[in-house]
Amino acid sequence: MGLYVHHPSSYEHDTGAHPENAGRLRAIEAELEGRGWLGLRRVEAPEARREQLLRVHELGYLRAMEGFCVKGGGMIDADTLASPGSWEAALHAAGGAAWAAATLLAGEARLAFCALRPPGHHAERALAAGFCLLNNVAVAAAHALEACGAERVLVLDWDVHHGNGTEAIFAGSAAVLYASIHQSPLYPGTGAASYEGEGAGRGFTLNMPVAPGAGNAEFCALVEHVVAPIARSWAPDLIALSAGYDAHRDDPLADCRVDEQGYATMAATMRLVAEELEVPVLVCLEGGYAPAALARSVAATVMALKGELEPQPADPVAAADYLDRVSRFAGVAPD
Repeated sequence: MGLYVHHPSSYEHDTGAHPENAGRLRAIEAELEGRGWLGLRRVEAPEARREQLLRVHELGYLRAMEGFCVKGGGMIDADTLASPGSWEAALHAAGGAAWAAATLLAGEARLAFCALRPPGHHAERALAAGFCLLNNVAVAAAHALEACGAERVLVLDWDVHHGNGTEAIFAGSAAVLYASIHQSPLYPGTGAASYEGEGAGRGFTLNMPVAPGAGNAEFCALVEHVVAPIARSWAPDLIALSAGYDAHRDDPLADCRVDEQGYATMAATMRLVAEELEVPVLVCLEGGYAPAALARSVAATVMALKGELEPQPADPVAAADYLDRVSRFAGVAPD
């Protein structure tokens, strides 16, 4: 069984004509509704509890952001804004991801797609940025580790922008493997291939920047020939996808060339890994700013994760710059 996690408050995060707007969800839900929701069971997301948020965010930041929204919101930085309804939306976005992780790890489903906004992977412990207020996938990963019995969580981030917030939150952790495929140069300017984490977490950050113009060949090869074998070696208890769709060839905010087949192949590859390891897959919506392409790509992702689409083989040559990371990672695989 698969879950579609949503909440009406996502539409109350009012960003006007901003690229990250409620029209993104309207497009996704129209597409899925036209396909009978692809057999997913629709569930409303609960609010995140304070203790869930405090695992990845500072108390002072939470209080300040809540107060900012209650007072009417406004521009937080040049790219990020909040409205009076944004705090409730953010609480449900983070809470929905945490609830989905718990539900998956309890064995009640094998797949959950969290179609909630605002997105999260740029949010740091005490900083909203890149359209993000709370780091949804980080809240979910931390909840899985602290409250649901998971010992290891893999976060694969295929958003075209590097997830600086997720990376920073787990930089010192050996319990979360953060793998990112992202365009470089591009906002936020982080995600160098040479950066592998800090302290006990060194080796558990896998950054794979790609050049503008990269498409299915590069993204799919990196998932098939780098991320998948590392995942098989490390054996996480939960696979979490930070699923941004702004690497799509139609997206206005970047310069990559992925299409629906590419997203289906990446998702199907990770589904096969999850099946081999007998672990569930959590998906948290991140970016994607061409509504029609976003909606089609989400549908392709869900179909692939359900086993209705199979991966297309990818040439390892397209992942050549990062193939050495597979053998290097073998040294920190679990006993």
